[in-house]
Amino acid sequence: QVQLQESGPGLVKPSQTLSLTCTVSGGSITTHYYYWTWIRQSPGKGLEWMGAIHYDGSTYYNPSLAGRTSISRDTSKNHVFLQMTSLTPEDTAMYYCTWAMSLWGQGTQVTVSS
Repeated sequence: QVQLQESGPGLVKPSQTLSLTCTVSGGSITTHYYYWTWIRQSPGKGLEWMGAIHYDGSTYYNPSLAGRTSISRDTSKNHVFLQMTSLTPEDTAMYYCTWAMSLWGQGTQVTVSS
């Protein structure tokens, strides 16, 4: 049974870079046709798809975030990573890792504040 667990710093200062980790257990991130996404939800707003990494390592990004967002992986540890640069308070949100949009981690809260 696939399980996802997000982890990250919690509090980040404006202009800094955010780094989040999604630890995947119960399944390999390189299994054919699997893909992994990052989604966030800001206070009072809907869900925002940030990007995805597929089983073959190919990546796809929300065009509105593409310049600041990078998704990568460590296949030896079964981790998927999200990096986001130039943070502002508007990036304050709950960040989720998902497997094919069908299975979600519990999320990790990120607050951008000085």
